[in-house]
Formats: sequence, structure tokens, C-alpha cells
Amino acid sequence: MQLTRLELYKRVCDRPLSKVAPEFGISGTALASICKQYQVPYPGSGYWTRKSLGLPVELPTLPATSDDIIEITPSVPKPGKPRQKRLPEKGSARNLRAAAKPRRAARHPLLFGVEEHFRKTRDVKDGEFLRPYKRILPDLISSEPALLRALSIANELYLALGKEGYRVHIAPATDDLRRIHVHEQEMERKDRKYGRYHSGSIWGPNRPTVFYIDTVPIGLALTEMTERITMRYLNGDYHREDSKPIRSAKSWQLTHSWTTEQDMPCGRFRIIAYSPKNGVDWSVSWQETAQEPLGGMIPNIVETLRAAKDKLQRLMTAEDEAAAKRKKEWEEEWERYERGEDARKAAQALTDSRQQLAEIIEKWGKAMRVERFFADAEERLMSADEERRRRLEERLTLARAMMGSLDPLDFIESWLAPDERYRSKYI
Repeated sequence: MQLTRLELYKRVCDRPLSKVAPEFGISGTALASICKQYQVPYPGSGYWTRKSLGLPVELPTLPATSDDIIEITPSVPKPGKPRQKRLPEKGSARNLRAAAKPRRAARHPLLFGVEEHFRKTRDVKDGEFLRPYKRILPDLISSEPALLRALSIANELYLALGKEGYRVHIAPATDDLRRIHVHEQEMERKDRKYGRYHSGSIWGPNRPTVFYIDTVPIGLALTEMTERITMRYLNGDYHREDSKPIRSAKSWQLTHSWTTEQDMPCGRFRIIAYSPKNGVDWSVSWQETAQEPLGGMIPNIVETLRAAKDKLQRLMTAEDEAAAKRKKEWEEEWERYERGEDARKAAQALTDSRQQLAEIIEKWGKAMRVERFFADAEERLMSADEERRRRLEERLTLARAMMGSLDPLDFIESWLAPDERYRSKYI
């Protein structure tokens, strides 16, 4: 098969090498070698993983060089001798090893590599929730000791939803979906005392983790819950009252210590499902107890979420109608405001025009008195003797020039009519 560098570049950027290579009758390794030989870049495995998760990706650019014709020859496998498969004897060591080898648990694609990002955290006190630097992560809230269990619960839930055909993923920024506030207290109280100094903030992702049932989005959050415990201050820090540093301290060491109550992660988890659509107030949660772990609840959780589709659809439809009504009311209110402003500006333009016209008429009246003064002066100058007339004619000319135009048309030409000041949009 013959093709240009550009055609090969388009083929390897459209699908992974392992999918393109069989079309040429060669292996993925051989195709990678050909791409390297002719300087044809192709995306790596990380590109396809990010693309499957809906994350932003960027293709490598094709370097400018001669556009050679590439000829790819399918590889012909060498004929080999048929190998007779020997059946292992019953009870052999090979059979025993195969039976004893544990099967690797399936991992949901959304959870690949996230443990490392969760452990890259801001400074936290012992036992408090992790606060990773990365903000585009699955919606899991956990302390460091309980992180592996949080990932295990999330993996089990995501896989169970995947078996029903629901793809769990991080919502793209363009979907306009929001994450609700997640309550972390195991027993909800009026006050909140999380953290060493009652002011610690709990990390949350920038985008919700969601899946769709048809066109209905449902958000998922998994949080480790907090319980209220007694903490004792000792040697510059707070410790649990039942912890080893407190139990092993001497009585004299506790003389100047004191206790306080704080909300700290307890190792038990809660799953919250909610509507990520703005304006739709719907959520349901399941929390485990010492007697009933979350793992056993997952089939019931999946069934409950499937059954909630119709209710959520009705709530979303009602919210869309309410949003359309609010938008229409806002537009009507805005139009009333604009009409009021338009009428106010038109009235102000009329007032300003009248005032300017009155000022022009007043100025013209003063100008007429000046004009009568110059006309009387010129008339009297005609009867003056020759010497005085020559002397005063020049002064009279200078005085007229200093007063400017006395033509009433010049006065009216500077006037602005109401429509010249502001033209109404509605009249």
C-alpha cells in the first residue's frame, strides 16, 4: 500500500496504532517504526485515555519535510509446525498454580492514576482530609488512611453503573453542570467544628462527576464522614483523647493541657447522588455504618438511581419552564426600565431645548439694545465735525467687532432641538 506522509499522519491521529496497523497487515510496533523513519508523529496512550474521559487533548504537529511516498508491505507470517497442545494432568502443579493465582480486580478508567494525584496534597494535619493540588479529579473526599478504601468504593460503584450502560465521567466545562455542597458530618449538627482550629476548608473538585440516564444527568460524590471527638492539647498540638501520645503521657505532663471538641474523619463513607442541573433541588444519600458497609448497598443504589429518572426528568422540565418564565419576566422588567429611561431622557431633552431657546432669546434681546446703541452712535456721528468723526469712526468699528454677530439667525443656528439632543427609541 502506498500513501503520503500527510495521509499516514491523518490515519494514526484518528485511531491508536494498534487499530490502524491491522489495516496495513503489520503490527503496531512495525507501524511505529515506519512513522519514526518518515518523521510522522502520532499520539501516545495518554492522549487516547484523556480523550476517552472527555479531557482536553492536543495532537502533535506534523513537521515540514519532503512529502515522500511511503510504501507499506504487509508482513507474511512464516509457516510453522503445528504444536500439539499437551493437556496438563489432573492435580498437576500447573493447575494448582493457576487456581491459586488471584484474578486482578477490574479498574474503572476514571480512576487510573488518581491515587498519586490525591496524595500530592497541600499541608494537612494528621487525620484530616486530603487537599490535592489537582482540581480535575473524581469527586472523592477522604483522609489519607482511608484513601484506598474510598477508591475501592468508587471503583465498585462506577463499574456497577457501567454494567448498566451508564458511563461515569467528569463533566466537561461546556456542560454547565454544578457540584452541590457536600455535608461531611455523620450526624448533622447546627455547628461545624472541622479541623484543628475549626477553620479548615474541605477540598472539592472543580467539576462534578456525573453519568447520564438517557438525557438526565446525575452527579455522584463520595465523602468520608466526620464524627465529633474530644481532642487534647499537648506539646503544641491536638491529639485524640484515646490516642497513644495522650494515654502514655504522665500526669504532670497533662497539668497544663486542655480539651476541645472537633469534627474529624471517622473512616466511614457516604455516597451522595444529586442533580447537577442549576435550579433542580434533588439529592439522595446512603451512608454506611459499622454493621452495614457501602459495598452491600451498591446494587440498591444503582436500582434507586435508575428508578429516579422519571422524577428527575419532571423536575428538569419544570425548572426549564420556570427558567423560561423568569427570563421572560426579566426581559419585560428590563423593557419597562428602558422605556422609563427613554421617556426620562426625551423629557430632559425637551426641557434643555426650551431652556436653551429662552437663553438665546434673552441674549438676542441684549444684543438688540447694543444694536440700538451703535445705530444711535452712528446717527450722531454723522452730525459731528470732520475731525471728531474721523477719530470716532475707527473706535466705533472696533467696538462693533468686539461685540460679535448681532444677527438673530446666528443665534437660532446654535440652538439644539429636542430630537437633536435625544431621539426616542419607542416613539
